[in-house]
Amino acid sequence: MTEEFTVEIPVQYRDLDPQGHVNNAVYASYLETARVDYLEDVLDVAAEDISFVVATLEIEFKHPITKDDDPTVALWIANLGESSCTMEYEIRVDGTVAATADTTMVHIDPDTGRPSLLPDEVRARMEPLENVDPSG
Repeated sequence: MTEEFTVEIPVQYRDLDPQGHVNNAVYASYLETARVDYLEDVLDVAAEDISFVVATLEIEFKHPITKDDDPTVALWIANLGESSCTMEYEIRVDGTVAATADTTMVHIDPDTGRPSLLPDEVRARMEPLENVDPSG
């Protein structure tokens, strides 16, 4: 696949810090919005019906986002393991990368809370977004 999954995120007034920038903690919420939309749109499953947990989260801030910006979050699968995947993200404003991020998502058995193999149907839907080149 040559295109990543993208979601437009409107900046809300509550997202802003006293300097008029999107607060750094809000970036994680933007990533979460993209992940939930990805689960629903690509995996065709409601977020509450799949057992993924965030094991790691790393964000690198490059440029501030302000209330007048229209950020887009791009998401792709960097690594698809047996029970986990690494999702990479770019938060962009007008084509400029404002932040990069990655999360390690672990699939768990909802009954035991322990890591479990990704279901075959989930893996099959994730594979087309694996190793997408975000530069196009």
